[in-house]
Amino acid sequence: MKIALGLEYDGSRFAGWQSQREQRTVQDVLETALTCIAAKPVRTHCAGRTDAGVHAAVQVVHFETDVNRPISAWVRGVNALLPDAVAVKWAVEAVPDFHARFSTRARGYRYLLLNRPVRPGLLAGKIGWFHRALDAEKMAFAAQALVGAHDFSSFRAAACQAASPVKTLTSASVTRVGELITFEFEANAFLHHMVRNMLGALVAIGKGSRPPEWIGELLALRDRKLAAPTFPPDGLYLSMIEYPDGLGLPNGGMIRAAAMETFLP
Repeated sequence: MKIALGLEYDGSRFAGWQSQREQRTVQDVLETALTCIAAKPVRTHCAGRTDAGVHAAVQVVHFETDVNRPISAWVRGVNALLPDAVAVKWAVEAVPDFHARFSTRARGYRYLLLNRPVRPGLLAGKIGWFHRALDAEKMAFAAQALVGAHDFSSFRAAACQAASPVKTLTSASVTRVGELITFEFEANAFLHHMVRNMLGALVAIGKGSRPPEWIGELLALRDRKLAAPTFPPDGLYLSMIEYPDGLGLPNGGMIRAAAMETFLP
């Protein structure tokens, strides 16, 4: 049988999602807990492999097992064995052809940025920070140039293993409430460091060192070396995963994080 899990985790406590030798990762601690419940080795697959320091307000994982356990065992039982920075929110039996990664229609990321002269204390590691004043309206205008199907080579990490740099960004927004600026991006798929590299360019525009038109120029140049530095991971959250209907998932396959206020400490 195929089991799908919904997770949330604090990425600042881990070296990313994917299992790595001599590193503490989300996949490692989850598979250890699942193996304990199943009493045999369990291998997981996730919707989106987050990097070190990147959080997940939503993450979907699947695994296959032939052991018979009540569905609650994959939630309460697994949570009892996980570190406090990771929690299973739900579990369901998915259809046999479901795949957490390859069945996705879209993914979304949210970046929370504190814009004030003094660094965060209470939210350290949970929120990004920029000390100089930023113009959210200029950044919101510039972000619209990213929407659509583009070659995102200028926003692609050198280590990216994607077969093509062409992705379709379906929405991009920048909103400010007091000192908090929220960036939201949704796409059919993302390149390695794509969101953090777009953030770096938008912040350069927001602080006035580049005009809003620079985003369009970077897309046309397709050269990562000409773009802004990669922004820190602290405020980045995997926040939305969309699947087709009929796979046995909650909400018809639309797995979306609640508003930002509900998952910040």
